[in-house]
Amino acid sequence: MSAVKRWLRFLVPRLEADPNETASERIFRRIRIGILIAACLVTLQSVLLVLGAWRNDRQIERHMGVAAAEVLSAGPRRSTIEFVTPDRVTYRPELGVLYPSELDTGMRIYVEYDRNNPDLVRVQDRNAALAIIPAGSIAVVGWLVAGAALVGVSLVQRRRKAQDDISLASQLSS
Repeated sequence: MSAVKRWLRFLVPRLEADPNETASERIFRRIRIGILIAACLVTLQSVLLVLGAWRNDRQIERHMGVAAAEVLSAGPRRSTIEFVTPDRVTYRPELGVLYPSELDTGMRIYVEYDRNNPDLVRVQDRNAALAIIPAGSIAVVGWLVAGAALVGVSLVQRRRKAQDDISLASQLSS
């Protein structure tokens, strides 16, 4: 058996129960399955993050308006702005502006917004491509953590099995 297959067998759980499986082995198998499900959910979340950003961009592009805006408060994940539409209505989007990196309080920027929903606003010339690297990073870190957890569970299971074997051998020799 190749080294890769041994590692996969060591880390990846069987999905079906084995009739000869002990209660302890069943618990460890279920823990591994839970870890893999959690990693898949983190990956799904990352994909949905990018798809949501892409959907917002499409919505803005369908009914695009452009306006000058002032940054009222700036942060790495959320910045609030204020802008005036051509019909002289002032908006302060409740959720802030999309793609707010590298903004400072007091800056004057141009924004693109959805004329049908002026609360949906992005910084001009920024799009969903900016969400790919953070979302991908989240997925990669999720799988690294899951891999480490799977290794840890496998090592604990081996140690437990070795202790059980020693106990069984000592009981048989008595």
